[in-house]
Amino acid sequence: MTDEMKIRFLIVDDEQSIRRLCMTVGQGLGYICSEAETAESALEAMEMSPPDLVVTDLKLPSLSGTDLLRKTKEILPRAEIAIMTGHGSIETAVDAMRQGAYDYIEKPFRVERLRQLLQRMAEKVRLVTENQFLRERVNTETQFEGIVGTSAKIQDVVRMISRLKETRTPVLITGESGTGKELVAHAIHYRGPLAQMPFIAVDCGSLVPTLMESELFGHEKGSFTGALKTKAGLFQTANGGTIFLDEIGELPLELQAKLLRVLQEKEVRPVGSNEKVAVDVRVIAATNRDLEVSYRDGQFRKDLYFRLNVVAVNVPSLRERRSDIPQLAHCFLDRYAPGEGIQITPAAMKSFLQYDWPGNVRELENCIARAVALGDHHLIDSSDLPPALRDLQDKNGEGSDAAAVSTTALADLERMTILRVFEKAGGDKALTGRMLGISRATLYRKLKQYNIPLRHSDKRHDIQIAS
Repeated sequence: MTDEMKIRFLIVDDEQSIRRLCMTVGQGLGYICSEAETAESALEAMEMSPPDLVVTDLKLPSLSGTDLLRKTKEILPRAEIAIMTGHGSIETAVDAMRQGAYDYIEKPFRVERLRQLLQRMAEKVRLVTENQFLRERVNTETQFEGIVGTSAKIQDVVRMISRLKETRTPVLITGESGTGKELVAHAIHYRGPLAQMPFIAVDCGSLVPTLMESELFGHEKGSFTGALKTKAGLFQTANGGTIFLDEIGELPLELQAKLLRVLQEKEVRPVGSNEKVAVDVRVIAATNRDLEVSYRDGQFRKDLYFRLNVVAVNVPSLRERRSDIPQLAHCFLDRYAPGEGIQITPAAMKSFLQYDWPGNVRELENCIARAVALGDHHLIDSSDLPPALRDLQDKNGEGSDAAAVSTTALADLERMTILRVFEKAGGDKALTGRMLGISRATLYRKLKQYNIPLRHSDKRHDIQIAS
């Protein structure tokens, strides 16, 4: 399990011995643990690394544990919080539960009691996250911005989106070109509380070097040749919302230093102006480079890297999630040839599954678009594929035995995928179709083809539709 998917646990207590004990228990459970001595420092820590579980002492310097409970629920409504209390404060702890605390634990406590409490809290977090994930898949109007797939790796990405949408934490999205990094950024923004605010995407690799600073931070009239009027920069345009800095590794070092100041001070200074303008934006950056290698080579600022890399989301390449290829292919077919019922031959699908897709999902989409444009609108066969895929097929050979084996393997893969999604959707065919990215008619045909039984309660309805 990656660190991003692990449970994050924060202990808040002004006694170091208590903090150390709780962190030891949390680490023993495999959680990522952090500590804070006061409610104020806890709230600062939450800004940088939102916890899933919080255990706080009731009596803290300045703000109390109940104050921290209230403020935490405001900024992290899905976090689970437990109160530590002395014997004389149990009534207050019970009152805190009425305000949203998960439970309380009385000092002095046994290690096993704390361990059980943390495990129960973590289980609730996981259940809530999973239920939220499934509910979100139901709603077609708010799907994950085109993110399609049921493989474990892409579902990890979707779950990360569910966790990140509630916060304003900086996010660094990594992955090869064409994997869908901007789709992930869109999903984080449009599924969270900032959805009604601006989302500004900036391709750092396409900015003209001499105008980069002006584009990002704005300029005053007359500040350089061609500056005929005052112009707000993209950071000001995104104020209150999200700015997505795609290919952040392409920024020159001088501009990296200025970007770092903007992130630290939350204000920009337009070119030619002595006045600073306050901006409140969430920064999501993306890159297909290894920025850790870049900063070690002196090509990227180390301090900016760590400022952006608060939470990292890695979008897998298509060759790492080959089981999603049939689903993606049918999804693109429905996009480029809606309602036409075009099918993909086993030979063509075999090529899809064997090819390494250096251009990833974008290349697969272009391949389907090309096949639809050049094909007969009934079947997509090997002859409709780009030369790179046809060459792969010629190289591997097309003997009858190989073709039979590949057809069987493909059918097994498709049946397994449909069955898994059908079961996850509880037999709901409309939801199953949306999750697979195929039409309802195609789903009915596939269910019949693979002899997947319908839920008993749906059979009468299905007969009516079939008739």
